[in-house]
Amino acid sequence: MSNSSSISHFLLLAVADTRQLQLLHFCLFLGISLAALLGNGLVISAVACGHHLHNLMFFFLLNLALIDLGSILTTVPKAMYNSLWDTRTISYAGCAAQQFLVLFFISAEYSLLTVMCYDRYMSICKPLHYRTLLGSRACVHMAAAAWASAFLNALLHTANTFSLPLCHGSGLGQFFCEIPHILKRTCSKSYFRELEIIVVGSFLAFGCFVFIVFSYVQIFRAVLRIPFEQGWHKAFSTCLPHVAVLSLFFSTAAFAYLKPPFISSPSLDLAVSVLYSVVPPALNPLIYSLRNQELKAAVWTLITGRVQKQLISCQFLQIFCNKRYL
Repeated sequence: MSNSSSISHFLLLAVADTRQLQLLHFCLFLGISLAALLGNGLVISAVACGHHLHNLMFFFLLNLALIDLGSILTTVPKAMYNSLWDTRTISYAGCAAQQFLVLFFISAEYSLLTVMCYDRYMSICKPLHYRTLLGSRACVHMAAAAWASAFLNALLHTANTFSLPLCHGSGLGQFFCEIPHILKRTCSKSYFRELEIIVVGSFLAFGCFVFIVFSYVQIFRAVLRIPFEQGWHKAFSTCLPHVAVLSLFFSTAAFAYLKPPFISSPSLDLAVSVLYSVVPPALNPLIYSLRNQELKAAVWTLITGRVQKQLISCQFLQIFCNKRYL
């Protein structure tokens, strides 16, 4: 193919060769996506319906759930469709839209986790200055900045990547449209410009990661001054899973975008991409949200309330039908 104008579609990675493995891949992705949709949906519903949860902490958790919901819906449904119907194609415009959304939600999640870490650091390490430095308006502005910066970052990368001429075929070694695999299809040395942008963005992301680690170190030091071991256990059981999931997210995403070409393989690329694009949206509701006692109580109230309403509706319908029958 001479240039990108002659490409009407891309071919995504065929995850499995046999029909049985394709169906197994479909079932695995279906289970992960249902877990992510259920967890994030419960968080969104509980925070939106629970008026006592309308504070800054749950405001950030609501934003995180919305990001995870969008992230899982961007990549997994298309991969499930391809596995179920034994196809690999995605249109040129669809590939560009998918890449934009993937970058948008990943960047927004990383920025929001940085903001949440700063909020947690201020509330634990500097509680007397928390209300003056981080009011509701400041937190809304920080969340808006996370969304806006993610949008600009995704727009920059997508426009720059898809402006490059493509002449090395349309096959992508990934189950969704990812920048490194699209760059392999380019036939111009101008792709170094995109690589430079990726490297600069990676340094900025690494700076955020260092800030997050430093903040958690300060949080651990502050917690260790508490003379109650129960407080230590609660703080460490809360913060350590945050650090573990964030480290998995950052390390796998950095490896996917910065790894040298000679260590690339379809199975390795698939595993790494799943670890940073599919697993975190499914784990974040459990790690960040549903371990909170207030949120768990709100979710339980929401579930039991709906069950009671359904039972009352069924009983009313049964009584109405019995009266008409009589």
